[in-house]
Amino acid sequence: MYVVIEGIDTSGKSTQIQELKLALQEAIFTFEPGATPLGKKLRKILLEDSIELDSRAEMLLFLADRAQHTHEILKANPDKLIISDRSLISGMAYAKDFDFETLKAFNLFATQGILPQKVIFLELQKEDLQQRLQSKNEDKIEQRGLEYLLELQQRTKAIIKKLQLPYISINANLPKTTITQQIINFIKE
Repeated sequence: MYVVIEGIDTSGKSTQIQELKLALQEAIFTFEPGATPLGKKLRKILLEDSIELDSRAEMLLFLADRAQHTHEILKANPDKLIISDRSLISGMAYAKDFDFETLKAFNLFATQGILPQKVIFLELQKEDLQQRLQSKNEDKIEQRGLEYLLELQQRTKAIIKKLQLPYISINANLPKTTITQQIINFIKE
């Protein structure tokens, strides 16, 4: 089963992945972008400040990573529980310069038609997000600001719905153990 955890930066995806690694030791844990050797190189390019990428070039680099990730991890482990920190959903949400149908077609090509079987969406309210942003050093994405992240969160949720994927939306401000248990329950349903 292919399960993905989605949510904007600071929503607690990494924390939940660490908790799930303890609880679901049989699972394969992965992430996008950068989980494969090619992905690591592409991630480095994508995060490089000195390279100003055209939005099409950026999208195609993410798609190359996604195609390799599908080949090396998803297709290679069809009978395993695979839990991914991000997926094509995030990729589509970030690529706001393109329409949904174009993004869907390119992403389905990259994933050979493989979609997540379950999506966990960690959602933050504006006040909670603001508090979390104030308490950490912001990366390139977070520096775009509160409104950008809230808009990204809405786009992410809309894409999950448009793709008609089974999902659970969890208040990311709940206690860590409560969130973990909700995720485990959803995976086991």
